[in-house]
Amino acid sequence: MKFLLLTFVGVVHLLSLSSGKTIYKNDISQRSFQEIKEEIASYGDVAKAIINLAVYGKAQNRSYERLALLVDTVGPRPSGSKSLEKAIQIMHQNLQEEGLENVHLEPVKIPHWERGEESAVMLEPRIHKMAILGLGSSIGTPPEGITAEVLVVTSFEELQRRAPEARGKIVVYNQPYVNYSKTVQYRVQGSVEAAKVGAVASLIRSVASFSIYSPHTGIQEYQDGVPKIPTACITVEDAEMMSRMASRGNRIVIQLKMGAKNYPDADSFNTVAEIIGSKYPEQVVLVSGHLDSWDVGQGAMDDGGGAFISWEALSLIKDLGLRPKRTLRLVLWTAEEQGGIGAFQYYQLHKANISNYSLVMESDLGTFLPSGLQFTGSEKARTIVEEVMSLLQPVNITQVFRAGEGTDINFWIQAGVPGLWLKARIIHHMPVLLVLPSEAKVEEASLIFCSVSQVVCRLFVTTCLTQNHGHTYFGSQST
Repeated sequence: MKFLLLTFVGVVHLLSLSSGKTIYKNDISQRSFQEIKEEIASYGDVAKAIINLAVYGKAQNRSYERLALLVDTVGPRPSGSKSLEKAIQIMHQNLQEEGLENVHLEPVKIPHWERGEESAVMLEPRIHKMAILGLGSSIGTPPEGITAEVLVVTSFEELQRRAPEARGKIVVYNQPYVNYSKTVQYRVQGSVEAAKVGAVASLIRSVASFSIYSPHTGIQEYQDGVPKIPTACITVEDAEMMSRMASRGNRIVIQLKMGAKNYPDADSFNTVAEIIGSKYPEQVVLVSGHLDSWDVGQGAMDDGGGAFISWEALSLIKDLGLRPKRTLRLVLWTAEEQGGIGAFQYYQLHKANISNYSLVMESDLGTFLPSGLQFTGSEKARTIVEEVMSLLQPVNITQVFRAGEGTDINFWIQAGVPGLWLKARIIHHMPVLLVLPSEAKVEEASLIFCSVSQVVCRLFVTTCLTQNHGHTYFGSQST
């Protein structure tokens, strides 16, 4: 995770070192872009110090080893589980022992869902046992299961056209994969749309760009006034097979059994630690990842890696003896997979102080080598980010993409606070364990995140702005 951590620490530290003065438009005009570029270039020595510490010094492989220890010890950490709460207590103790400041837990009520035993068997036109994963918050089937004919569709529009055929059937969605944000609507809304036309259950083609007969779980959402029906994901291969069968006129019958149950909300916590600002402690730069995971893997990619990238950002700053003028706040969210429950409750608790939030950052895209950062903010701010990313030419990752967003930080971004999001490839929501360091490039990715964090987090407050909430941020009006 070295490259990710360098990027993260860089943005966080250097924004936090800024002057703390409120900047208005006439102040910005007094600085030329050339002056800003020169200031960015002056932070090269700090970036080198982080690289040396993370790659060659005592922090070498530290974030990967920390992550491996947690996921090997605790395993998956689904919302409402004892394993999630064990992980939270372990992290709370780790942060205290490292000597970080204001380490505490903030209470949160979170959903508690368990999948139970589950199976799906095709009975016609031939016997075929299917790989499935029930979707989070789904209800279960009766003990004897649901046996019904299948209707295969490729879109919500096709489902509406064929609504008279759907009553009493299991709707199978074989939607093509476009991208995650567009295709995931079938996982989230598929059961509701199927129930509206009288279906008794829904099976959704896993939201994935590739498959090795691997179903993906994830959250789904019911809607008030619409009957709740069981829903699960199936593999890309089985969805395609049933689509071919249906196109030939074959009658398809499936027996679906799901032991899923929803329980009363459970007690949990967001985990918080800080390096308190030396001059402007009330002003916050927030870095984050989530500790919870789904129940079918170790939760190393989603989002153990992001949580430990964020922790390591503070660790490297502390190791280098860097004391920011603003407070660097680490938040390890709970119940992100249930729709950002912990993050929403944090936002509700702290939004009254939104004018003190300079930047929110999130890492939730695994531990492979990133292709760059996604940013939401003004065009002036984006220009600065691009200049900062040019410092990373030695590791050949310099791209700044648009539409920085994340489940946990979107509440702040939508309210006008600028956001940064790591862009990388991820394998998640399926039975995947922690990959080998040589495959994951975990340390290298962390290094990049820390390096950019150093530079961007200083420059933004001093050079860019927006007028939200009567406070000057470094631009969040456009993406």
